[in-house]
Amino acid sequence: MKLLEGKNALIFGVANDRSIAWGITEAFHQHGANIGLSYAGEVLTKRVVPLAESIGCTFVEMCDVTDDTQIAAVAEKAKAEFGEIDILVHAVAFANRDELKGHYYETSREGFHMAMDISVYSFTAMARAFQPILRPGASLMTMTYYGAVKAVPHYNVMGVAKAALEATVRYMANDFGPQHIRVNAISAGAIRTLAAAGVSGFKTMHSHYAEIAPLRENVTKDDVGQAAVFLASEMSRMTTGEVLYVDAGYNIVGVPETVE
Repeated sequence: MKLLEGKNALIFGVANDRSIAWGITEAFHQHGANIGLSYAGEVLTKRVVPLAESIGCTFVEMCDVTDDTQIAAVAEKAKAEFGEIDILVHAVAFANRDELKGHYYETSREGFHMAMDISVYSFTAMARAFQPILRPGASLMTMTYYGAVKAVPHYNVMGVAKAALEATVRYMANDFGPQHIRVNAISAGAIRTLAAAGVSGFKTMHSHYAEIAPLRENVTKDDVGQAAVFLASEMSRMTTGEVLYVDAGYNIVGVPETVE
């Protein structure tokens, strides 16, 4: 059964075939959604365009999410292409590599502003720009991580940004509720993506993840994609303002069990 048949979905943040945004794209495609993609910069064109072609997607737009003019331009093009949008996915996050090592208190003012602008405010900016073409019953979603609620070594300013992003989800869910539009977040477990590679010590953490998580498995982009289908479909019509953990249960563990 295709849960998204006839729905129009726009996904921001595809970087390559290992990105969470691509896992969501593949899942949406499998469930019949009409898909549009957006990516961050020209350097990613040679990666994203072939991916779009592989699923027959013809709406592929580059967008600097720190520029409201560019976001508005993509929204206008989406209106011309799709008419209305049923699903809007924000899978965008960035912090300077130097901010993702050492101590959080060493975060620069410039680095803090950049992380918050790209990783948090862009979701608000996108929601504002697309609001006129969101169909009643639409679903907005973003990607977060456990570092929003617990201190994760070296995640630093990105953890602070994700905490702000989760608060954004709650406030926007309250704002959009009267329009019958849902806003949620997926908190994915440790996945080897281009973004994760910038976090100091990530490889070590990832190597032990399946030993600690209750389900004793690593999470994949495909797992996140299936959860995104749920949040995008009518099956979640009464779910809003929530953070859905897709992390094999990692977040519930207080003291990791010793593995012998």
